[in-house]
Amino acid sequence: MLRGANRQEIFHDDEDCIKFLDIIQKYKIKSEMDVYAWCLMSNHVHLLLKEGKEDISVTMKRIGVSFVWYYNWKYRTTGHLFQDRFKSENVETYKYLQTVIRYIHQNPVKAGIVNRADEWKWSSCLGYYGKNLYPKNMLDFDFILSMFSADLTLAKERFKEFNDKKNNDQCLDDKINERKKLTDEDARLEIKKFLGAIEVAQVKSLPKLKRNEILREVKIIDGISHRQLARILGVSPNLVFKA
Repeated sequence: MLRGANRQEIFHDDEDCIKFLDIIQKYKIKSEMDVYAWCLMSNHVHLLLKEGKEDISVTMKRIGVSFVWYYNWKYRTTGHLFQDRFKSENVETYKYLQTVIRYIHQNPVKAGIVNRADEWKWSSCLGYYGKNLYPKNMLDFDFILSMFSADLTLAKERFKEFNDKKNNDQCLDDKINERKKLTDEDARLEIKKFLGAIEVAQVKSLPKLKRNEILREVKIIDGISHRQLARILGVSPNLVFKA
């Protein structure tokens, strides 16, 4: 799992998600690793990988460095994007392998963003359900489906039944329960609570140091995106990203 520093967003639009998946595809080919599952959320990523011809830590470092370079170039920012080193654990049984895949696919459901796992387009769930998936040919689903049946049609049916089942799966000791993004109205109320005597409209006119100090604090309020914050405060998204 990779997480944004201070839980900041690491994907701001579809282009960011596509770029990250392209990078995984690139290093899948170079390292000959297998990719069994993924899910891209706004501020973190879940990946289920089988190590290829190089240590998984080396592969993950290549992926992280490549995306940070792209991110800093696109948003004209500097500094850390990810929180420390990636977080990982070994998957050592078939039963837990299935559990981890379900946990990854149901991340957006448990976060309250979608009602069904296959409604989230930045997840490998679509590939297992036989739907269009980007990028093509990155998902290694044959091995996983073979655990459910030798017959592919039956395997997909059984996998879907398992994958959609309500559960209390816990993986990587991840206790974080993301919630749905706040509406602009609710976000504005949360910002006002933080600002106290300072009016929302005054923030953009504050001295640079004071303004950036406020931006650094309010942009980690749960449920508020950087672009939403920029819109409410009347500043450019780049000011929020760089603060």
